[in-house]
Amino acid sequence: MSEVVIKLENLTKKFGSLIAVNNINISVSRGEIIGLVGPNGAGKTTTIKMIAKLLRPTSGRILVRTNSGELEDLSKISRTLSNMGFLIDIPAFYNMTAYDLLKYFAKLQNYPRDKIESRIDELLEKFDLSEWKHANVNNFSKGMTQKLGLIQALIHDPEIIILDEPQTGLDPLARIKIRQILKELKDQGKTVFVASHLLYEISEICDKIALINHGMILGFDTVENLEKYIKVRTVSCQVLEPIEPQVLGPLIKRMNASLEPYLDKNLDKKISKIPIRFKPDEQAFEIYYDGKEQSLAEILKILVNEFEADFTIVSFSKPRTSRLEMIYEQIIGNDEESSNKLNKVKK
Repeated sequence: MSEVVIKLENLTKKFGSLIAVNNINISVSRGEIIGLVGPNGAGKTTTIKMIAKLLRPTSGRILVRTNSGELEDLSKISRTLSNMGFLIDIPAFYNMTAYDLLKYFAKLQNYPRDKIESRIDELLEKFDLSEWKHANVNNFSKGMTQKLGLIQALIHDPEIIILDEPQTGLDPLARIKIRQILKELKDQGKTVFVASHLLYEISEICDKIALINHGMILGFDTVENLEKYIKVRTVSCQVLEPIEPQVLGPLIKRMNASLEPYLDKNLDKKISKIPIRFKPDEQAFEIYYDGKEQSLAEILKILVNEFEADFTIVSFSKPRTSRLEMIYEQIIGNDEESSNKLNKVKK
């Protein structure tokens, strides 16, 4: 069994009558990347700030595995947690150079003094900021500042990294780079806790997802296991050549007839009015099927054998991102609907 490094037990935070975090229970194991996902105001940042000791829980407790190897109550630990690194909210730094700033943070976290120089150079190069080493951070762009914030969270080589919206302000190439770095940290056995509303980024890197809304965890598991909460299953069939508009209608009609035994018979019209639709931007058919693994095999067999003259299949898969989007939409959406009904009753 994996070693638990962070454990939230009945964690609750109130601001007056507002319950920002409501009785959260989560265990995070060593070497996992955990995604905390939810809409604005769901309680993500409040949860992270309690782990960072910037906010005190109203009730419940946070257990963290310290340098001694024991799970300890965070509220009873007075010393600096050098095995943890944090990036919270949009970083803001003092009027100093990137080098001076990172050297300050490294010393603050008791990183070996004889290794600070090489550690700074290593991380600046990894995040493509080497040429800005001696530049004043006030001259940094938003994306560069975000990268610097990530570096300061990693400068002391912590075992546990807590990140709040780490992709904020980054361009697409930088986001790809950050995903690679987070995967490298996982491969090193580091534990990463990421709060984000960017479902694609989360789906690409996280081992488990915690869905949070109104301060409560609505689901906490792998994307595959969270699928049991959703009512529909989809498979994406990407084709080699574009489908001409004039042949698309008759083609989908034939596909519906051939695949009918394996399609979703109870498809929610709010999700899609038809079980097969074509996405021109992705050059792919989106097929809503009955959720059975055997059905996937039969669908692929029929498409290859009966529609060889119509298109060439280049990929056939269940897209991880769209699955997470569906899970998010249904679980969070159902929670919002329930909350709205409750509010109407109260009124």
